[in-house]
Amino acid sequence: MSTGAFNPFKMAQAQFDKIAELLELDQAARDILRSPMREYSFNIPVRMDDGTVQIFRGFRVQHNDARGPGKGGIRFHPQETIDTVRALAMWMTWKTAVVDIPLGGSKGGVICDPHNLSMREQEALCRGWVRQLAKDIGPYRDVPAPDVMTSAQHMLWMLDEFETIHGEKKTGLITGKPVGMGGSLGRTEATGYGVIYTVREALKELDMRPDQAIASVQGFGNVAQYAIRLFNQMGGRVVCVSCWDQDDQTSYSFRKNDGVDMDELLKITDRFGGIDKDKARDLGYEVLPGDAWIEQEVDILIPAALENQVTAENVKKIHKRVKLVAEGANGPTTPEADQAIHERDIFMIPDFLANAGGVTCSYFEQVQSNMNYFWEKDEVLGKLDIKMTSAYIAVSELARKRKLYMRDAAYVISIGRVAQACVDRGWV
Repeated sequence: MSTGAFNPFKMAQAQFDKIAELLELDQAARDILRSPMREYSFNIPVRMDDGTVQIFRGFRVQHNDARGPGKGGIRFHPQETIDTVRALAMWMTWKTAVVDIPLGGSKGGVICDPHNLSMREQEALCRGWVRQLAKDIGPYRDVPAPDVMTSAQHMLWMLDEFETIHGEKKTGLITGKPVGMGGSLGRTEATGYGVIYTVREALKELDMRPDQAIASVQGFGNVAQYAIRLFNQMGGRVVCVSCWDQDDQTSYSFRKNDGVDMDELLKITDRFGGIDKDKARDLGYEVLPGDAWIEQEVDILIPAALENQVTAENVKKIHKRVKLVAEGANGPTTPEADQAIHERDIFMIPDFLANAGGVTCSYFEQVQSNMNYFWEKDEVLGKLDIKMTSAYIAVSELARKRKLYMRDAAYVISIGRVAQACVDRGWV
């Protein structure tokens, strides 16, 4: 699959088809799960700061809600496509099922580049997105959350617009809100911490201690930052990180063999996760090409940026020392690269299991918001650890029992659960 022809929805469907065969699903179950149940595509007019009106294209895809209300983030990205949103919605369905929380899978997006929008324009865009969907989302129907280039502030604008339209407080509409405004403590750490909870369990299987392990991480956003921080707390060492440089419109890797220092790197990182190259050199980091993160001599690779990053072209660069890949991003590995990783017997923690900490904590936030009763941070992170560890063990046990690749075992569990919910509801 060439980079130019990459279609994440076709990739998601191909992954589903493989497991549907394994599970011997009947045709009706395949038909209902292979495509989204509902899709919304709409224009959002926004009056810009210069007085002109610009039209943005927005999406919301609700893939399947047999197990509970839809759940999924909203991405602001200039290369957003309906097929990307469809794929991400489908992956959300599997993700909520694999960690066994009572939610379905949705995703949203807007074709835009927030770097070129003022905060007032972004607020107008958020409120416009909600106005288009006010009847089709809700605390018990479909619950959005922040995602690529959206934040707690965006979520609060959206919640405010939704509550204004409906005339009552409905903080359970949306998750990822600011703490103190209905947000959950621990939500910021959740995805990155969840990745490392599963890495910790995988290292036990590989008979390795975290303090003996070295990792390389792609990305330096929220997921990567908290994953690195917790891995360091466990004694592990991260020697390379990569990030996108907004000014140069390219990515770079930053390597330091005695381990990257999160606190010093964060001091020279902009709000989009870009690290200042000159200041990094002054701190003793080597500045390398963006894809250098994948060829490092490490035990663990953590792709935690975007989809389609580990491909048939660069998978051969993975060093022979690598024993574990933990997918912090959604869909970072193409099927061809995944096959190569499988053949090399590198242990894989698939994306919708490894990065399920975010949606799990979102579920906790939804529960807290609907109850209007909020938990302490330690309680949230403790519950998160239990959920992630339990999900990992279930997948790992099935993989060993049926001699399945970890990704296939995770899919067997999640697709089986959703298919059964469709049967139980009498849909198929």
